[in-house]
Amino acid sequence: MLPLLEQSLAAMGGRSRLEAIQSLHIKGFGHYYLIEQSERPAGPWIVRYEQTEEWRDLVNGRRRVDRIERPGQVDRQATISGDGLQATLMTVQGREFPPRVMPADTEWLDLSPQRVLLTALAASDLRTDGSTLYQEVMHHAAAFTWQGFPVRILFNADTALPTVVELVRTYPRDTFWNVWGDVTTRWIYSYWYLEQGGLHYPRQVDIEKGGYAYRSFSIDEMTINAAVPAERLALPPDAGQLALKAQPEVEALPLGRPDRPAVELAPGFVKVPGNWDIAYIRQDDGLLILEAPISAGYSQRVLEEAARRFPDTPVKAVISTSDAWPHFSGVREYVARGIPVYLLDRNEPIVRRLLSAPRSLRPDALATRRREPDLRLVASRTLLGSGANRVELIPLRTETGERMMMAWFPEHRILYASDLVQGPMPDGSFFMPQYLSEVRDAAAREKIQPESVFAMHAPKTSWSKILAAIDVV
Repeated sequence: MLPLLEQSLAAMGGRSRLEAIQSLHIKGFGHYYLIEQSERPAGPWIVRYEQTEEWRDLVNGRRRVDRIERPGQVDRQATISGDGLQATLMTVQGREFPPRVMPADTEWLDLSPQRVLLTALAASDLRTDGSTLYQEVMHHAAAFTWQGFPVRILFNADTALPTVVELVRTYPRDTFWNVWGDVTTRWIYSYWYLEQGGLHYPRQVDIEKGGYAYRSFSIDEMTINAAVPAERLALPPDAGQLALKAQPEVEALPLGRPDRPAVELAPGFVKVPGNWDIAYIRQDDGLLILEAPISAGYSQRVLEEAARRFPDTPVKAVISTSDAWPHFSGVREYVARGIPVYLLDRNEPIVRRLLSAPRSLRPDALATRRREPDLRLVASRTLLGSGANRVELIPLRTETGERMMMAWFPEHRILYASDLVQGPMPDGSFFMPQYLSEVRDAAAREKIQPESVFAMHAPKTSWSKILAAIDVV
């Protein structure tokens, strides 16, 4: 055993005490940030506050987390994991949704405070990894590999307690984090507490992810080796069958949705609905693609469909209108193929960050054949193409639309509103009337009079409905 690990185990209360933990019942509270879709990449970010109750069955490798979040549309959410599966149950605005099941991720069970030292001891490549100054205190490091991913632990040189657990890995099923390739996550332990029985345990964990301050969680109550309510940790009876229908990894998501076929808005102008929509715009000198969402793999399928739908028509450019991560996460494939990218001037830093993101663990086309991007920054009203399908790119320069731009099709009097029109909902309403008011005001400022509008999350809708929805507020 490394002396570093031996000292840390003793500082936490002893190896035998950690190995004797069979279950944990934890109640706590915290917050996290919606970094991926806030108004600007540098923050401030939209915040969600959460109250949680968690059961960890360490003997059987099961976990359940019940969560209430505010503000938000989700009333309650429960995540249950075990037997290699993870089921999420949600109640949204009083409506219970069917369980969503996918392969389980044991990251937190294996690397949480009560288990991480034991996980390290079980690794065949456990080793010391130098020393570093962290939080103005000297720390000694140990490193090992977990499920093929590198892990590093920083131990306080004065107390031997672990301060940071650092993991570098990919998140292929996470719509938001998959985009960043090799993601570095740091769990930072603080507010150490002497628990009943002599265990020293950190009651606050702060999480940095991908270079962002992402989450903070504090334990209010913790019971060690409480009787585990087996029925609460049971997966849904049909979990195995539901797992067979689980959504594929983000890079493998199919183009479009079977329940929402592609729609031709005008000759040669086609919208393809999906979880994040795209559109094809055929012009005399080639094809424009509006939006590059989801992933590089999704962009591959967008380009394959372009070749099928518009044979012998070169793709002249792709247009990305927003800085929300799922909106631009497919840009890397276009750059790898040498296709120009039009984007808002303010979004250049976040897009360049995407293009330089490390992808050694699961390389994509750009990682295997690096090339300089052809980024065309839109700072003012910009005309692309000619003829009936000509399009003008217009920076919104509004409060919530600060990092977005509209696309105006003057011949068809159709306005594309990026992310600022979402709906209509089943009751005819639209999400966030503030968004709608900004689109209206930007259109008035630019002296354009649309007949209809569409967006990444909205079908072609009459402009009069948007104005009426604003008037209702």
